Amino acid sequence: MAASQSPPTSESHRPGLRREIGFVGLIWASEGSIIGSGWLFGAQGALAAAGPAAIISWGIGGLAILILALVHAELGGMYPVSGGTARFPHYAFGGAAGASFGWFSWLQAATVAPIEVLAMITYAQHYSWASGWEKIQGGEHVLTPPGIAVAAGLMAVITAVNFLSIRLLARTNSAATWWKVGVPLLTIFVFAVAQFHTSNFTAADGFDPYGAKGILSAVSTSGIIFALLGFEQADQLAGESANPKRDIPRAVIGSIVLGIVIYILLQVAFLAALPASQIGSHWATSAFNALSGPFAQVATLISLGWLATILYLDAVISPAGTGLIYITGSSRVSYGLSRNGYVPSVFETTNRRGVPWAGLITAFVIGCVCFLPFPSWRSLVGLITSASVLMYAGAPLSFGVFRNRLPDAHRPYRLPGGSWMSPLAFVVANLLILWSGWTTDWKLGVAILIGYVILVANRLFKMNPITPQLDLRAAQWLPVYLIGMGLIVYLSDFGPLRHPWFPLWWDIGVTAAFSLAIYYWALAVALPTEKIQSLIDQVVVPEEGDIH
Repeated sequence: MAASQSPPTSESHRPGLRREIGFVGLIWASEGSIIGSGWLFGAQGALAAAGPAAIISWGIGGLAILILALVHAELGGMYPVSGGTARFPHYAFGGAAGASFGWFSWLQAATVAPIEVLAMITYAQHYSWASGWEKIQGGEHVLTPPGIAVAAGLMAVITAVNFLSIRLLARTNSAATWWKVGVPLLTIFVFAVAQFHTSNFTAADGFDPYGAKGILSAVSTSGIIFALLGFEQADQLAGESANPKRDIPRAVIGSIVLGIVIYILLQVAFLAALPASQIGSHWATSAFNALSGPFAQVATLISLGWLATILYLDAVISPAGTGLIYITGSSRVSYGLSRNGYVPSVFETTNRRGVPWAGLITAFVIGCVCFLPFPSWRSLVGLITSASVLMYAGAPLSFGVFRNRLPDAHRPYRLPGGSWMSPLAFVVANLLILWSGWTTDWKLGVAILIGYVILVANRLFKMNPITPQLDLRAAQWLPVYLIGMGLIVYLSDFGPLRHPWFPLWWDIGVTAAFSLAIYYWALAVALPTEKIQSLIDQVVVPEEGDIH
């Protein structure tokens, strides 16, 4: 048995989640998360961090995220449950690992909405009536007290929309996503036709001014990985998919491929369209870095005022749509954590429309709190990126366990080469954490510790009738993994040391070797087949009962 008590009997008076989302709703949920504020600022940040070689950075980031997405595609098709990314490690490694990766997943989902709100306010600086909402501090646009109040109001609006039924929410998001995908494509086309300076690719201090470290740092810290996040939203909403085994793999893979293509083309278009006045002697200090609305202001500079107007409008629609779906996702993750017994059972209750309301309110509160230590878009990007890839790291570990322990389980989508793609995906996730750097990762460590305090309090004060077994033997690798990755980052070329123990390239090799050791250690001590099947039967089978 995985729990000392049975699930609460109050199930009968709760409507529960409803399977009402079709394929278009799923793929647009993922695509709507991918095309958010990342496209409004990503090209600017990557160009400053890596110069024109940022195009290479986007290629590396896109390949890394695609590898992780392919793993998620198989898992989502196998077990279509709400908040899937938070729950796969629970089935493979039991309570301790499941609670940990569940917290990582919730932390990532709950912090995306506030960064989207920050993007909306930053672009709004174009208008005089919004000028008091931000100020320049340390070269960044940061919120003022009135700006924090406006940000909280926008969070309230996004949260309120989520109280609609999931069918109406999916339709709202799908309509917004058609716009969100169309505007970047329009921008790429118009920029390429109106102004395409090939000389910009070798301007300032050259194509690759900061070498390999600049290219790799840009992947994690400039907004590239952040921009590509979101493919997992189809997994998070799997518990509300009408035909999950068919639609989830297609939605996950299709959304990330489209996103990668759009973002690479946006980087090329932004670079080639920059007027000479915006390019100085060094990419890192060029004038374009001070633009509060990069694409819209470049459009104005090259006499495309009509396009700038559309872009300022999009600066409201795109971030709002992404924030909307992430608030949705965070409430579904907390719903899943409650089903597994990790957080109070109130997160499992739904209103008459089938919406888990407690998770929505909590996400709103945490989102507002984020505006205090992270008052600018770029200050929050690194934390979200690291939390996301740490969450993603649980999927390849679970994938490997299911392939070994449940080889005959039904897989609507079976990843070709899964035996080597899975450990590769785990290595990739940890490289992204490495490239995020110590300045970001130590803050993530603090957030992880806060999560453990919450999880322990839930257990001690019995706020959920379900008491999952911790299965500490199956999670013995987890503290070694978390502490070990922290030490590697600290001692690497991306850490604070003037003379790092692991200089560039050596740190990549050490991370890869460490990742493979953890991966095969985790697979060796994972739960036995019977225990995994028991956990799956307790939760997955009942939630699949509504699939028609």
